[in-house]
Amino acid sequence: MAGHSKFKNIMHRKGAQDKKRAKLFSRLIREISVAAKLGTPDPDSNPRLRTAINNALSSNMSKDNIERAIKKNNSSESNSIEEIIYEGFGPGGVAILVESMTDNRNRSASEIRAAFSKFNGNLGISGCVKPYFQKIGVISYSNSVDSYENFFEFCLSINVEDINELDELYEIIIATELFHQSLEKLEKKFGIPRFSNLEWRALNDVEISKEDDAKNLFRLLEKLEDLDDVQNVSSNFNIKDSLMEKVI
Repeated sequence: MAGHSKFKNIMHRKGAQDKKRAKLFSRLIREISVAAKLGTPDPDSNPRLRTAINNALSSNMSKDNIERAIKKNNSSESNSIEEIIYEGFGPGGVAILVESMTDNRNRSASEIRAAFSKFNGNLGISGCVKPYFQKIGVISYSNSVDSYENFFEFCLSINVEDINELDELYEIIIATELFHQSLEKLEKKFGIPRFSNLEWRALNDVEISKEDDAKNLFRLLEKLEDLDDVQNVSSNFNIKDSLMEKVI
């Protein structure tokens, strides 16, 4: 099991599904509000906002809630929100990158630092782990939209970097500079995707071989994901199935 973005896998975690859903909606609403603030409230001329709305719709958020989130962009709450990336190392030397949106950077830094410290990690300085990651565009569609052959052929025509055929999904990897224009073409052909986002993906994985490191790492990632100000958590760990069975 390799470490990956929390934004993509949050709904697949075990237990407390209602709580997870509420947290996901909170993060989606914050992203919509900030995207509308940084650009325009018109998704047709604001690619980031359109992506946020697509993710909200695919997560079954109502259109009324989406409209309210867009209108929040002029409020004092959204105007004070900052986007901050925190970087650090977890147990076993795993690199962890935490993307946050916060109206109180001191609170966020304190909570994130406390989480790292509690589970044998260390919050580092800016730039200490970014070299271990690459920013990419990720778009996922249900494999029911078309055959893999047809889907693959269309993706080739829009210059995607890679296509992964997963259990129930087609996952498309796109260069960041082509992300929004490729997303538009895919939407016209296949409709709204299951998921789309710009995210940090590990260049190389760190193998975790000790049970204690694996347990503390999972606890650290879970704690970071539960923090209200945290939007995404990316990491570069890999754990063999035999060890995974012991720690889950």
